[in-house]
Order: sequence, then C-alpha cells, then structure tokens
Amino acid sequence: MLGFMIFVILVVLLVALFASCVKIVPQAHAYVVERLGAYQGTWSVGMHIKMPIFDKVARRVVLKEQVVDFAPQPVITKDNVTMRIDTVVFFQITDPKLFTYGVENPIMAIENLTATTLRNIIGELELDQTLTSRETINTKMRASLDEATDPWGIKVNRVELKNIIPPAEIQNSMERQMKAERERREAVTRAEGEKKASVTVAEGKKAAAILEAEAEKQSAILRAEAQKEKMIREAEGQAEAIMKVQQATADGIRMLREAGADEAVLKLKSLEAFAKAADGQATKIIIPSEIQGIAGLASSVKEFVAK
Repeated sequence: MLGFMIFVILVVLLVALFASCVKIVPQAHAYVVERLGAYQGTWSVGMHIKMPIFDKVARRVVLKEQVVDFAPQPVITKDNVTMRIDTVVFFQITDPKLFTYGVENPIMAIENLTATTLRNIIGELELDQTLTSRETINTKMRASLDEATDPWGIKVNRVELKNIIPPAEIQNSMERQMKAERERREAVTRAEGEKKASVTVAEGKKAAAILEAEAEKQSAILRAEAQKEKMIREAEGQAEAIMKVQQATADGIRMLREAGADEAVLKLKSLEAFAKAADGQATKIIIPSEIQGIAGLASSVKEFVAK
C-alpha cells in the first residue's frame, strides 16, 4: 500500500514537471529563454518544451504596437517662453532579445529620451512657430527617437504632441488677439455686405433710369408719328378742298363759256381761281402767260376804284 502511494506521488510529480516544461506562446508574443542565466533563444508563436531546472523564461515580450502617454514636460522656446507639452509615443518591439538586454527600463528610457529630444527641438523655435509647427515637430521627434531606440530593439512609428500649454498671460493675450481678429473679420464682412447692397441699389436705379429713358423715347416716337399722321390728314384735307374749289371753278368757267362769256371774263375767273387755290398759304404763285395781261388790267381797275 505504501509503495503504491509513493508510485502515485512520483507520477503526479512527473506530470507536473512535464507540464511546467511545456510552454505555449500566444499570437503577437515572444518569450526570451535563458539556460543557466545565459541567453538561450527566443520562442515565437506555438508550443515549446524547455529543460527543467536549467531553462527559464526570462521575459515575455508583446509584439503589438503600444502607446505610451507621457506627462507634460516643461520646455523653453527660443524667445524664452516656458510652456508645458505632453507627448504620445507609438512604438513596437521588433527584437525581443535587444529589448530584454538592451536597456534596464525601456519605457522610462523612452520617456526621458522623448523629454530631452523635445527640449532640443523646441529650443530652436519661437512661440509662434511652436504653435503652428506641430507636424514638423512630430516628424523630427519620430526620426530622432527611432534612431536612438534601434539598439533597444524598438521601432518608434509615430510621435504626437497631445497638448501645448503656454503660460496664462500668453493664453490671455492669444484670446484677446483671436477676439480682435474675429471682430475685424466681422467688420470686413459687414462692409462687404453694405458695399454689395449699395452696388445693387445703384444698379437698380441705373436700370430704372434706362427703362424710363427708353419709355420716354418710345413715347416721343409715338407722339411724332401721331403728329405726322395728323399733318398728313390735314394736308390731304387741304388738297381735297383745293381740288373741290378747282373743280367748282372749272365747272363755273365751263358754264360761263357755255353761256357765251367773252375771253376776258374767262381769264378773270381763272385768276380768281388761282387766288382761291393759294388761300393765303402760298408765298409765291406762278400765273400762266395767257392771263398775265388780264391780271394787270384787274390791278389797274382795283387801284382806280381805291382812289
């Protein structure tokens, strides 16, 4: 009975010892193994068996990209303005062996290296450049940190300035400047609006004046055409009246001739017909030669009667 119990205990110990020697490395991880204190190898993803007592897992390394947010660091710009800047570093372990044996505390080393690099870069910039050159600062810091962390088996993928905190008086000055700039833009916008409104009103008045002038022109044209038509109608009426007078005179002369009147009477009636045809409107009358003699005789008789 005692022997059976001892056998069972030995079996359990052997199983436990074997289980302790079997290691399964998960995805995106790596194990650094030492044998008797010396580096033995790096286990990647999968199942591995180590020698009992002699081998041990010195460090379990995460190969995923990691993010470290460092506390704000005081820095001084080129124009002697002290501000606080906190940074975020994105890094990834590329060599577990160098990461394990390259530096004692990698995260603290990265933090201190980030602070010194940031002070060096900001020290070459003035305040305004610091506030407007985030991308440039990020690029310079990433390149510097990536180069410095290569011996530690670390690759710095990206560095971001999370916050830039200037002194309180600088913040107040910036706020006043921003307020003044907003007021200036508002004044410019208002002036441009008033200018556009004035231009619109002027264009409206111009269009109204053009329309009014066009209407006056059309009215004048219509009045002239109406006056022309009136004059034409009056001229036609006068011509018709003259034609009637001449027709009546011609009828009278024909009647006198039919009645046996002599040549002198006929010529006198023709002269009266010319006088009526003129009707005081003509300034010059051309009398045929046949009745000029009788016209002179009539003038003499008229002068004699006047005496």
